[in-house]
Amino acid sequence: METIRIAATALNTHKLRSFLTLLGVIIGVMTVVAVVSIISGLNNYIAEKVFQLNPDVYVVTQFGIITSREQFLAAIKRKKIDWGDYTAIRDRCTTCSAVGASQSNNGQVKRGSSRLGGVRIQGGTSNMADINNLDLEAGRFFSSTEDHHSTRVVVIGSDVRDQLFGKVDPIGRTISVANEPMRVIGLLRKQGSVLGQNQDNQLWIPLNAWKKRFGSRQGLTLFVRSADGVPGINRSMDEVRVILRARRKTAFRADDPFSIVSAEALQTVWRNISAGAFSLMVFISGISLVVGGIVIANIMLVSVVERTREIGLRRALGATARNIQLQFLTEAILLALGGGMVGVLLGYLISKGISTAFPLPTLVKPSLVVTGLAIAVVTGVLAGFVPSRRAAQLPPIEALRFE
Repeated sequence: METIRIAATALNTHKLRSFLTLLGVIIGVMTVVAVVSIISGLNNYIAEKVFQLNPDVYVVTQFGIITSREQFLAAIKRKKIDWGDYTAIRDRCTTCSAVGASQSNNGQVKRGSSRLGGVRIQGGTSNMADINNLDLEAGRFFSSTEDHHSTRVVVIGSDVRDQLFGKVDPIGRTISVANEPMRVIGLLRKQGSVLGQNQDNQLWIPLNAWKKRFGSRQGLTLFVRSADGVPGINRSMDEVRVILRARRKTAFRADDPFSIVSAEALQTVWRNISAGAFSLMVFISGISLVVGGIVIANIMLVSVVERTREIGLRRALGATARNIQLQFLTEAILLALGGGMVGVLLGYLISKGISTAFPLPTLVKPSLVVTGLAIAVVTGVLAGFVPSRRAAQLPPIEALRFE
C-alpha cells in the first residue's frame, strides 16, 4: 500500500504530463471495447433477428450466398427453380419432412382512400408459416385448400394494418393487393426493423394466387425441413442435391446449377465477416496500445532521471533494489490502468451512443470490461519493466551525487 501511495503521489505531481501519457492507452482500450461491443451485439442480433431460419431447415435457390462478381455471373445463368423442382422434391425426397415454396414482389395495397406503397407481397405454400417461423397476433394462416384454389385471402403485417385500418380490427375485412380484392384472415405479430429494414411492411397470400397475379416467370425459393432434425440435415441436402442434379442432367464433375443454404452456412459467412472486421480493428487499436506503451516507457525513463537523487536517498535509508523497481513499475501500471479505466468508460459510452443513433445493437459484457483493464495492466507492465529495472540498478552513492 505504501508503494501504491508513493506512486500515486508522484503521478499526481505532474497531472498534465500523466494525462498526455495516457492518451495512447485510452484510445487503444476505447477502440477495443467499442468494436468488441458492437460486434458482439451484432452477432446476437443477427442470430436472433436476421437468421431466423430453423437449424433443421435449409433453402434451395438459384443464387444462394453470393460473395463475388464471378459467383453472381455464374448464378444468373442458372435455370430458375420452378414448380416442377418443387413437386419433385416434395414427392420424392424421403429425408424431407416438409417442403415449402415462396415468391415475392413489391407492390401497393389500399383500402378506400388509404394507400401504402412498397409493400413486400409474398406468395407461399400453406406450410410456410411453420417453416419460416411466422408468428400470428390474430387470425390464422391460409390453408392448403385455399392455396390450391387460389383463394383471395391475405395475412398482413402490423404496418399494413396500422396504415389501412388504424385501430379497427382487420380480420374479415377486404383490402386491395396489387389491384386485387382480398380478404384479411390473419395479422402477423410486430417484428420491428432489422438493420434498418422494416419487417412489418409485408403480407402473405397463397402461392397460386400470387402466380395468377404476378405470373410464373420468377423463380421459386424452396424451404426444406429435414425429417431427422439437425443431425440429418446433411443427408437431406444430399438427397435434394441428387434430385435436382438429375432433373437438370448435370454432369458428375460439374458444379451444382443451384444453391443450398442452411442456417449454419449463413452464420459461418457472418462469422467470417465479423472476424475480419474484428481483426482489423484489433490491429488498429493494437498500434495505439504500442504507441501508448512507448510513451509510458519514455516518460518513466525521464522520471527515473528526474528522481535520481530520490532513488539514492531511498537506497541510503534501506530501500532494496527490489523496492525501487516495484515503485517505478507500480507507477507505470497505475498510469496504464488509469488510461484503461477511462478507455473502458469512453468505449462503453461510444457503444451506447451508436446503438441509440443507429440501428446497430451493442453488447458490453462484464468480461469485456475486465479484458480492457487487463490489456491496460499488461501494457503498463511491459512499458515499465525497463525503466524500473534501470532505476533499481542505479548505484546509491552515484545517485546521491547526481545533479
